[in-house]
Formats: sequence, C-alpha cells, structure tokens
Amino acid sequence: MNTETGKSDGREQDAPVDIVIEDRETSISDIQWIDIPAIVVFWVLAVVVFLQFFTRYVLNDSLAWTEEVARYLLILVCFLGSISAVRRGGHIALEFFVRMVPSAYGKAMAVVAELITFALYGALTVIGFTLINKTRQKMVTLPVPKAWIYAICVAALAAMTVYSAILLWRKVRQKPEDLIADLDQHLTTD
Repeated sequence: MNTETGKSDGREQDAPVDIVIEDRETSISDIQWIDIPAIVVFWVLAVVVFLQFFTRYVLNDSLAWTEEVARYLLILVCFLGSISAVRRGGHIALEFFVRMVPSAYGKAMAVVAELITFALYGALTVIGFTLINKTRQKMVTLPVPKAWIYAICVAALAAMTVYSAILLWRKVRQKPEDLIADLDQHLTTD
C-alpha cells in the first residue's frame, strides 16, 4: 500500500520500486551532415505512406507503386539511420560483463567486440558490392533498378565501417578506466 496516497499498487511491501523514466529535453545539436539523408528519406517515406493511405481509404483507388516504394524507403531509412547510430556509438551492446571485470579486461572485451563489429560491416560491404554487380532487376511498379537501392545500402555499410574503425581506434588508444567510464556515461545518458 502506498503510504502517501493510501492506495495499493499490487506490489508486495518489500518489492523493488518501479523503474522511473525521466523526461529529458530533446536536442538536435548532435545532427551532422551524414544524418541528413536518413532524415530526408524518413520524410519521403512519411509522404509516400500518407499518399498510400489517402488513395486507398479515401479515394478507394490505391496507387500501385506506393507499397513497393514504401518498402524500399523503409529499408533505406534503416541503413541510413544506422550510420548515425554507429557514429554515436549507440547501437545496442551487451556491456554487462565489460563492467563486471577489471578495467583492463573490460577494455580488451570492448576492443574485441568493436573489432568484430568492424569486420562484420566490412564483410557486408564487400558482399554488397557483389550483390550490386549481380543485380539486373528493376522494381516491379517503377522502372528503377534495384541495384541503385542496394548501392545506397552498401554506401551506408561502408560509412558504418568507417565509423566503426574510428570507434575501434579510439577504444584501442583509450585508457581502460576511461573506456569503462565512457560506457557508464552512455548508460546514464542514452
């Protein structure tokens, strides 16, 4: 029972308190030029989806191309938005063990994890170039080659590879205590 209000919230008396999520002020000060394509594609996607909704449910005569274009735009938003996440070091990561071991081992684990990430982005970029060269199809509803869409995804993967290399370099050069402190900073601010 909550002693302040006299109401029971269903928890036992010794149960942990609920997680409190604080409202924070939103800032766009961290947006850089590399983030702009994702934002533009996102708003184009919003317009296409609204057009799809409007023509299908209001006019009762949907435009055939909107569904396919929306699908590819959503893919592009994911790849282009991932560039921003890699640049900020904001992709999801398992940092529990890194924090639980001595800082020297934690640094080694963080560096190995970033090295694996870098290798994955690099391998996907190379595989993507192969896919671009083998793709001869066009979109079903529009005369746009699918290779163009794949090229944008591969360019995003290449950018993620570059930013991952930068993060890897920073982690290698950072002192173990500072690296763990940075991880703790991300935990409290992200």
